[in-house]
Amino acid sequence: MWVYIVRRLLLVIPVIIGVMTITFILVSLIPTTTRVAAYTTARDAKPGTPVWDRAIAALGLNKPVPVQWGIYIFNSLTLHWGYTSPHSYATQVGKLGSEAWPVATVLGWYLPYTLELAALSLIIILAIAIPLGNLSAVYRNRPLDQAARVLSFSGYAFPTFLLAAVVLLAAVVLSGGFAPTCHGLADLYESWWGSWPPPACLPGSPTTLPSWIGPHLNTSPTGFPTLDALIHWNTPAGLYLAWQSIQRMILPALVIAYTYTASILRFVRNSMLEVMNLDFVRTARAKGLPERVVVNRHAGRNSLNVTVTILGLTFAFFITGFPIIEDVFQLRGIGYLFAISIQPVEDFGIIFGSTLLLTLIVVAANIIVDVLYAYLDPRVRLG
Repeated sequence: MWVYIVRRLLLVIPVIIGVMTITFILVSLIPTTTRVAAYTTARDAKPGTPVWDRAIAALGLNKPVPVQWGIYIFNSLTLHWGYTSPHSYATQVGKLGSEAWPVATVLGWYLPYTLELAALSLIIILAIAIPLGNLSAVYRNRPLDQAARVLSFSGYAFPTFLLAAVVLLAAVVLSGGFAPTCHGLADLYESWWGSWPPPACLPGSPTTLPSWIGPHLNTSPTGFPTLDALIHWNTPAGLYLAWQSIQRMILPALVIAYTYTASILRFVRNSMLEVMNLDFVRTARAKGLPERVVVNRHAGRNSLNVTVTILGLTFAFFITGFPIIEDVFQLRGIGYLFAISIQPVEDFGIIFGSTLLLTLIVVAANIIVDVLYAYLDPRVRLG
């Protein structure tokens, strides 16, 4: 198994270098002034000035293209992904102030919000898709299977943005509309860019955020807002903010889970049907084993190979963010940050950094999926 893991890690290196080379080519097509603004804090740098010359030398833009490529690869691997633009739309909406922040730092503030939403969505998908897919295969063409098909096809057909808008509208109507009291489900999604209610709604602290929440809504000590709120459960705002954070994620997680359960359920069902028709399952039945044991112990694990692959790639896609969902529900996530960074005035630092981060996430997810696949099926690692 260790030999297989090492071999897979070695194969990842050329993939990462290849992707970075493609991004380097795309970055090279951008005007020099834009590149300097994205990778330095010298916003007043003009051609011919000492500040400009220092920036050009630091970025290697006065060197041959192969040297520029090497500097770009080095900066990418050392997390020097540029700086945010104080004049961009993303900076204004994200309330980052007039300072040029390192892109890696800003992405580190926003990624935990998306990770928490992705984890909750995946838990809901696992709780629905795998049991329902297995039961749909066991009770093929029966009412349960027909109901699962309706769920699957409706998930395919219903656009995510429309479903999110309908769910949010229903939440507003059922809770009586938005109110300034910060009570009720609809108040959790009022137009305030952040995953917690405004400071005026915090118990015992009407005007300021707790000390463990930074000015840019980055939390400590872990950086994950819900987890950090639970860690500070003994403070006036600890449990309150944890519950508010979980509540804010429930509806968007259900929308995401409903959409992706449709496809994953079909994979689980088809994989289970294929395994149920294999010889070793028929042998287990011929031995007189109970159907429950045949389904759970013999067919269940062997049907997980394809499912694990799909779930791993799905989670990798989740981590890249949900721009539409995060926009509709006013959630502070990396997907929404990336989406608004491409709006005028663009923030090329965030665009470059987000592209590299998402590339590394997808590559890492592929490695994890391959390792899990090899663990479940020894033929993969021995082949």
